[in-house]
Amino acid sequence: MPDLERWGAQGERVALARVVATRRSAPRPVGSKLAVSERGELAGSVSGGCVENEVYEAAREVLRGGEPRLLTYGISDDLALSVGLPCGGEIDVWVDEPDPALLERLAAVVRDDARAVVLTDLEDGTQRLLADGEDAQADELIRGGHSRVLELEGRRVFADVFGPPPRLLVYGAIDTAESLSSAAKAIGWRTIVADARGRFATRERIPSADELIVAWPDETLAQVQPDHATAIVVLTHDDKFDVPLLVGALAGDAFYIGAIGSRRNQERRRERLLDAGVDESALDRIAGPAGLDIGAHSPAETAVSILAEIMAVRSGREGSPLKSASGRIHAEVT
Repeated sequence: MPDLERWGAQGERVALARVVATRRSAPRPVGSKLAVSERGELAGSVSGGCVENEVYEAAREVLRGGEPRLLTYGISDDLALSVGLPCGGEIDVWVDEPDPALLERLAAVVRDDARAVVLTDLEDGTQRLLADGEDAQADELIRGGHSRVLELEGRRVFADVFGPPPRLLVYGAIDTAESLSSAAKAIGWRTIVADARGRFATRERIPSADELIVAWPDETLAQVQPDHATAIVVLTHDDKFDVPLLVGALAGDAFYIGAIGSRRNQERRRERLLDAGVDESALDRIAGPAGLDIGAHSPAETAVSILAEIMAVRSGREGSPLKSASGRIHAEVT
């Protein structure tokens, strides 16, 4: 987006190519983009290799007055490496010249960490941007979090979803919190670590967190306001922190709520939550003990286990070995 803003400020026209669909394995997920300026500068990627070059030439042709177009690349395994699709997959790429006003609105969405969806008609190229809260159907697409092609009012449309990265809220500033923050940041997530104990929640102890909060559970939840793109992990092992944090989390929209602790501890905590008025059916939302069974021992290993489970939940996967899975290797990404 910085490149698009720079080109726009210079008065340059811009062509945009984006992956709208993939079949089998593909080197870039749906929603990946390659922008080409009027002077021939590039930003982003849709595949790499020879396919990238062909898409670049198509973008240049659009800037010379050509029509928007849908390009399809289907590559055999034998030819895959030579044309930039090392996994032998297929990709559909839409190339057009977006309206500068739409790009300005989209830049504002990105700057403000807001959410929106751009709907592109793949038949006539018309586009519209709908912000979060502007349209019920758009809100459903945004909440789903995945860019995809769909049928809308009898038309084939690409819904390109934009929004800030997922957030990880960790309550309990112990060593595992730092390991979780470091691992989550490595995959582009925003990390928040909170603790009511100021001597624990320090930058020296938790250098990887994007945000440190010294507050009690209810104050933390009020400040963070977890939404459908937020995962919450409780590390405190203390009822005066665990119970109010979990009660508040269960009342919200977080897509993952996890708590560490032994199975005996989980049962005891379950009784405390029931005593606090939590409905028994809601307790199934809590992943406890948090994490996948990978034999983790150290804080770093525990963080890998927990983050792997969070990613599996977000992608609707079981977290089982890929060797035994029959579906696509790569989940949809936003």
